[in-house]
Amino acid sequence: MKNRRNFIKKTGLITAGTLSLPTLISASAIGKNPPSDRITIGMIGTGRQAFHPNLTQFLESPNAQVVALNDVDSFRLQQAANKTTKFYEDKNGGTYRGIRLYSDYRELLNNPEIDAVMISTPDHWHVPMGIAAAMAGKHVCMEKALTTCINHSKALRNAVHEFNVVHRLDSEFRSLSKMHKAVELVHNGAIGKLKEVVVGVPSPMNGSAPEAQPNMPVPTELDYDQWLGPAFPAPYTEKRVHERHKVNVRPGWMRINEYCNGMITNWGAHLIDIAVWGLKREKESPVSVEGSGQFTQGLWNTIEKFNLTYRYADGLSLRYIIDTPYTQFIGDDGWIKIGYPDKLEVSRPELLKISGSANYQDTLSDKEDFLQAIKTGGKTLEPLEVGHNVYRICNMGLLSTQLGRKLEWDDQKECFVNDNAANAQLNRPVREKYLMPDVVKYLEKNSSYGDVSG
Repeated sequence: MKNRRNFIKKTGLITAGTLSLPTLISASAIGKNPPSDRITIGMIGTGRQAFHPNLTQFLESPNAQVVALNDVDSFRLQQAANKTTKFYEDKNGGTYRGIRLYSDYRELLNNPEIDAVMISTPDHWHVPMGIAAAMAGKHVCMEKALTTCINHSKALRNAVHEFNVVHRLDSEFRSLSKMHKAVELVHNGAIGKLKEVVVGVPSPMNGSAPEAQPNMPVPTELDYDQWLGPAFPAPYTEKRVHERHKVNVRPGWMRINEYCNGMITNWGAHLIDIAVWGLKREKESPVSVEGSGQFTQGLWNTIEKFNLTYRYADGLSLRYIIDTPYTQFIGDDGWIKIGYPDKLEVSRPELLKISGSANYQDTLSDKEDFLQAIKTGGKTLEPLEVGHNVYRICNMGLLSTQLGRKLEWDDQKECFVNDNAANAQLNRPVREKYLMPDVVKYLEKNSSYGDVSG
């Protein structure tokens, strides 16, 4: 509560919602569990990923109560409000008035009745919002990919620990039964000592790059300047943002480097994470990376093909390629390959019968893992220091491809060795508009790196 009071005092924001949240919510409006038993959730961002999996899972959880929604697109915000209201009314009967709507995320964070936030915005917004949430004392569930540069990711990692909030990268892959079965087998020594891991992710979404786009008038329902937020001004065109009046189509911003690093970090957040979990190197990065790749040209300009090889300090290799989505562990005694979502293959059938001390059959879903950690004060299965390392590995490969050379990494100093050009890419400038001053200061303080010139 101290963090929340300090946040409200520093921001000086006035909470204003389109709909009112009652001072008291009756048990009949919520269901069997009284309000004190539920974690109150604020949804920041209500686009495709938020509307379908994220909001749905929180609504259906007996441990959560969605009490606030935020988006800069009023159409999407209203669609999420309609879904939330209908869900609670259908479940419990009567009229539900327990939701607040916000066009400005800062006002949502200023609401002391909110325990935790689910951040499902474009990637370039993740870190400023995540740091602000941590400063406000809100527990943070963060959509992937974590951000658009390594040192912003580091700053978020530091913030959730400094302000002592529960945190999780919102990848569901560790909760998929065949995914954690594959890791369980590896941890139980089914294939002996690991020699190599290969990770494949699919090619970019939405087909080929669009033709040159005309500048368009900003839709009346969209606060485009706030959508840009920490990114710098650019002409509005629909394929830069998202399709109007739809919440079921992958948005164009996922193919634009200013807002997202592309598939290398988007799908990598899932399958590189499975790799480092299996390797038991969740907080350790490789010491080098090299390879080749190809980038889309035009408005959509993220990486579309790559073939990368990473090396760890002990010589173990991690290959990362464009392919079908899978993670394959290769050891002295065989291999295990898990393809998304549930295709488990092994080099010998008897490997599937091996058991041991590692047992992940009771792994919770991503949202329940987050909620349970809040209730118990424990750690989530995928805390943001793990998410930071996963993002860092993916981004290292992106930078190696962009620069066209092998890069070496110092895990202690958290920077590249003897490469000023690569280290210059660890940070990105941000536009301060819509960012709280304390968040800007925190980014500046926590986005530096050590001297590796020697």
